[in-house]
Amino acid sequence: MSDRGALRAAAANAAPTLTTWLAASLAAAAGSEVFAAGGSAGAPGAAAFQANCAVCHGPAGAGIPSLAPPLLAYPARYAATPEGRRQLAMTVLYGMFGDITVGDAHFNAQMPAFAQLDDATLAAVLNFLVFDLDRAPGTLRPLAAAELAAERAHPLDAAAVHEHRRRVAPAGP
Repeated sequence: MSDRGALRAAAANAAPTLTTWLAASLAAAAGSEVFAAGGSAGAPGAAAFQANCAVCHGPAGAGIPSLAPPLLAYPARYAATPEGRRQLAMTVLYGMFGDITVGDAHFNAQMPAFAQLDDATLAAVLNFLVFDLDRAPGTLRPLAAAELAAERAHPLDAAAVHEHRRRVAPAGP
């Protein structure tokens, strides 16, 4: 059974709550080519984004109010600096929790770690965010699997990732 099928089955067997409805709805939407931000379903990293990130951040990366922030303004800004690139890698590898502000919205949720995914897949997801969803200029250097491997060599907990973000977060839009 696919991940999407498993989510639908779990939602059907669970008590009807906003969370189960939302998860099932987003999983179904992720299967369709809903890329309002202009991303391409065929772009490297798109399938991994849909399978792992879209449930919380939405199929087009626009975020879900009170759940997960949008990913349409900050990834390219992070990717433009060495410490920002580290932040992107650390966030997908080790997750993050705590209060953050994106634009004028506040979020206080826990992003899970995705260290179980290989470095090439994580780099492809980050490049999908930066170049396909956030539409960074082509002059920006894509993230490489080696950058993920370098961060993987120095494990952190989600609280340390949050603290690093506090220090390097780009200025608001």
